[in-house]
Amino acid sequence: MPKTTPEQNKAIVLEAFETLFNKRDYAAAERFWSPKYIQHSAHIAPGREGLFALVRATPDTLRYENQLIVAEGDYVIAHGRSSEQTEVRVSRVAVVALARKLLVALWRYVTQGVLPEGARLKAA
Repeated sequence: MPKTTPEQNKAIVLEAFETLFNKRDYAAAERFWSPKYIQHSAHIAPGREGLFALVRATPDTLRYENQLIVAEGDYVIAHGRSSEQTEVRVSRVAVVALARKLLVALWRYVTQGVLPEGARLKAA
């Protein structure tokens, strides 16, 4: 199987995130996440099913908005935000490892901040 380029890997990750987090198309998302996917976030149940269960439990109005994406070899780092009309702003950085065009591992880093009084997030 030919090796993917960093640009191809970034496109795979963005399409995977769009399919799972925004479209919530779990059947289609399975083609992006390896059945042996490793979830490195302690607050998320193990494996692909743990990640999918987390997404199922979040409000349908929650959307992932990518801000920056970089890749080196088979690793992709994506920085994005969750958009929803709440008082808490959530920023996420995901480090994704790919193998054979599948997401095989993910490390998430999440920060939260309170919106200043009177501020509103724009709807996507």
